[in-house]
Amino acid sequence: IHDLRRRITEMFANPEDTRTQITLLSFGFKHGVPADADLLFDCRFLPNPHWEEGLRDLTGLDDEVQHYVTDSDLATDFISRTEHLLDLLVPAYETEGKSVLTIAFGCTGGHHRSVTLAERFAGILRDKGFSPRVRHRDIER
Repeated sequence: IHDLRRRITEMFANPEDTRTQITLLSFGFKHGVPADADLLFDCRFLPNPHWEEGLRDLTGLDDEVQHYVTDSDLATDFISRTEHLLDLLVPAYETEGKSVLTIAFGCTGGHHRSVTLAERFAGILRDKGFSPRVRHRDIER
C-alpha cells in the first residue's frame, strides 16, 4: 500500500502539495477530547489565567495571557522539549506518507493555556518551513 501511494504521488501530485498538512488544535477537556487528534498534549499543569481577575475574560490570543502562561521555567522547558519531539516526529510522519497531522493542546476550558500553546507552536512550525492551520475549538464557549 505504501509503494502504491508513493507511485501515485510521484505520478500525479503537485510536488509542493505532498507535505503533511498540520493542524494545531486547542480545546477544553471539559468539552471532550477531540477524536481526530494524532498527538495530544495536556497543558493543565501550567499556571491558569482563569484565576487571575485581569486575565479571566481574555484568551490565549492576548499578549497578557501568553506571557502569563509561558513566562515560567516549566513552560519554557515544556515548549523546548515538545519542539524537539516535533522535530523528530513531523518528518517521520511525512516519510511514512501521513497526509494530515493534528496536534492538539488541551486545558480546562480551551480559552487560555491551550490557545497560547497552539499559537506558539504554529509560529515554531512556520519558522521551520511548515504552513500549519490553527483551530481553537472551544475559545467561544
